[in-house]
Parts: sequence; structure tokens; C-alpha cells
Amino acid sequence: MNNVNKTLYIPLFGKAYVSRKGVILSDKKAEEIWAAEGFSLKGKSKSKWLAYYMGMRSAVFDEWLKERMAENENAAVIHIGCGMDSRVLRVGTKNHKWYDIDFAEVIEERKRYFSENADYKMIVGDARDGKWLEKIPENSAIVVMEGVSMYLTGGEINGLTAKLCEKFDRIALMTDCYTTLAAKLSKYKNPINDVGVTKVYGIDDPTEISRGELIFVKEHSLTPQKYIDELVGIEKRIFKKLYAGKFAKKLYRLFEYKNRKNDQNI
Repeated sequence: MNNVNKTLYIPLFGKAYVSRKGVILSDKKAEEIWAAEGFSLKGKSKSKWLAYYMGMRSAVFDEWLKERMAENENAAVIHIGCGMDSRVLRVGTKNHKWYDIDFAEVIEERKRYFSENADYKMIVGDARDGKWLEKIPENSAIVVMEGVSMYLTGGEINGLTAKLCEKFDRIALMTDCYTTLAAKLSKYKNPINDVGVTKVYGIDDPTEISRGELIFVKEHSLTPQKYIDELVGIEKRIFKKLYAGKFAKKLYRLFEYKNRKNDQNI
């Protein structure tokens, strides 16, 4: 895998770690894959603090997705940059058509652990070109982009959202983003450096990616108090102070969007 694709092992470790500890997120598949792959992480990439953060981030995305799926029974679920994430197992398709999208080498690796069925497909695709959209017949979509936007330029993100709006009548989208400060600091201090990635991009104003038909809905917390409360003792106090405070928000944000064609639900 190239260096960007190798970043998938960082959230995989985090989800396996919290699942083994029995906090925040239950993900037996992540535990299974991590144990089998034995990928060697080092430094900050294998920090328990980052693992807690990755677990909370995924739990927030899962919760949001379940809500949107319940509200929109006919929408396709599209997970862009799925990596080795087992979100489809944690959330369940609930009779939705679910599409996991990633590069060819990632999908090849993924097929060792996941099987397609009538409601679940894995599609080889680059988020930037949108050609994979031709394989999705539905006219409404719930789109998850977790750990993706920071590897795309502003132009590439806007190009992607434009293609999504052109393809679907109704869209709900959730994406996490680095701030420009975080992007600058990432060259010197970021867990992704441990797998060889140094170039990332940041967004400060959520409306930067809400041009055209896509509009910004609201910002979500990446570290809700209910998940922090699952930690105990000194770990809870340290995490809340260093990873869930105002400084953390200066580095990392979570934004929700919808398209203008729909003024209800999605």
C-alpha cells in the first residue's frame, strides 16, 4: 500500500484497542483484523489517547448514520475511504444498499475479511474522480467521509461534492476535517507521520465545502461527554483536558451537510 492508504491502520488499531477494553465502541472485526495483520505501528500512532479519539470519532459517525438511515429508508449508504472499517457490521445495512469505496489495493485487502451480499458492495474508486458513482443506482444518499478530507485539496473536495449533488436528488453528508493550523502542524507532529504521510490540508470555515447545492447544517462534537465518561480515573481527566478542550477544536472539526434540493430530512 502507498503511505496514504497505510493510514487506515491507525484507526483500525484504535477501534481494536477500545473494543478489547470494552469502552466506547464494540468492534470484534477490528480486533480480528488487527490481530491477523500484525501491522507495526510506532510512536504516536499506537498511543492509547489516539485510540480513544479514534474510537469516539467512529462512534459519533455510527450514531449519526443510524439516525439518518432511520429517517431515510430508501437512501444508499456510501462510505468513502472505507479502509478496513467494519462500520457496515457495527451499524448494519437495515435493508439499505451500502457501498464501501476505496482504492483497488485497499478493496483487495478488504475482501479477505468482508463478503458482499445483496445489500452490501465494495467498489474500487478514487474519491476525486467520481467514476464509481456510475455503479450506484439510487437517487438519494447518506455519505460518510471519515479520515478522508485532509488528504484532498479544497478543489478536490468541492469537485467531489459537486459530483455528489449532480448524481443524487437528496444527500446527507458527514465529514471530519483538519483545520489549517492542524494541517501546518502535521508536517512536524502527527501520528500519520509514522506511516510516511506529511502533506495534508485543512479547512477552517465549513462553508468552504458547501458551495452550490450543498449547504452546511451544523458542527458535531468529536468527543461527546458520554463517551469521555466511559474512561475512568486519571485517563478520563487527561483525555478531557488535552483531547476534548478548546485547543483540540482548533485542530479538528466535524461537519454535517445536506443538499438544497431537499428541505426535509436529508
